[in-house]
Amino acid sequence: MIDASLPINSKLVNTGTSIFTRMSALAAKHSAINLSQGFPNFSSSPLLMDLVHKYMRQGYNQYAPMAGVLPLRERIAEKMHKLYGKNICPNNEITITSGATQAIYTTITSLVCANDEVIVLEPAFDCYVPAIALCGAKPVYISLKAPHYTIDWTAVQAAISPRTKMIIINNPHNPTGTVLRSEDVQALIKLVAHTNIFVLSDEVYEHLSFDGIAHESLLRYPALWNRLIATYSFGKSLHATGWKIGYCIAPTYIMQEFRKVHQFVVFSVSTPVQYAIAEYLANPDTYLSLAAFFQQKRDYFLSLLRGSRFSYIPSQGSYYQMLNYSAISTEKDTHFAARLTKEYGVAAIPPSVFYHNNYDAQMLRFCFAKTDETLEKAAARLRKV
Repeated sequence: MIDASLPINSKLVNTGTSIFTRMSALAAKHSAINLSQGFPNFSSSPLLMDLVHKYMRQGYNQYAPMAGVLPLRERIAEKMHKLYGKNICPNNEITITSGATQAIYTTITSLVCANDEVIVLEPAFDCYVPAIALCGAKPVYISLKAPHYTIDWTAVQAAISPRTKMIIINNPHNPTGTVLRSEDVQALIKLVAHTNIFVLSDEVYEHLSFDGIAHESLLRYPALWNRLIATYSFGKSLHATGWKIGYCIAPTYIMQEFRKVHQFVVFSVSTPVQYAIAEYLANPDTYLSLAAFFQQKRDYFLSLLRGSRFSYIPSQGSYYQMLNYSAISTEKDTHFAARLTKEYGVAAIPPSVFYHNNYDAQMLRFCFAKTDETLEKAAARLRKV
């Protein structure tokens, strides 16, 4: 008899099912309200969906150009000039991707080689480190500590070595909801000056900075441009995460390397969706209104938690709110998250899974990109904990 199992030398030995999949499955099993995975439970714009249908009916259903359709790239360039004062060449410096995750994976694969080091600020979104590992490189961790999760730039400086190839920045930050300030960017500029370090800036929540805080896109800073790769998500900004469409911006010489890999990962992404988004974004209000929209949801969610035993610092950006449960339990966050789902019917994400050493500050991450009705039901259950 032939053994059906062959030996595999796994490149991701310690990687299993993601926390998002596990918590969503647990929520489904126990009929819990799912505030764990980051997706809205309300619809995207009917106008946008009509535009997708229009371009499908008009026959835009075959492969798009590898870099993305030009009208969308031109629209992105217009947006970035309007928001950040940056002139970007739509032909050579923008590529449309299958979501920001693919953009991040392709960036790392394009630029990071075996035995390189990549500085990762943790808690880190879970696609960063596996991509680094697949390149045979080493993540070098800098931990952000509760409750403020500020970056210790002295520690980052100390972590740099001759092998440092890249620093990954996430702003606004998932899962903590913190945002970079101008002094953070100035510290970063000083740190990478006169080095060969690339900066990967994950800006998928670029339109979701609250309380009048301006989004400090790294595109604003000419001193970083020559080493910068910035990634974005239409799924987050258009309430359509299932479409898996995003984009990457980088100077021409970096984008040339990016596209070498991109063409063999997905080649291109949905053609009618690209044309529809290009037309939809002709109205800047489609993205300029997002900060106020999601700040209202944050504020409403927090107002509903009055009288609960959770404590918090209001999220500065993204659509996540961290809640401290130390007045309720001394359990590990993974255990408390599971019990909260099973016994109280609300699912959240335990942030310790985003640290290499499972640093646990007795916090949970809740997604407030939900209808008011969903937030009301979830908060009513959380007040009973």
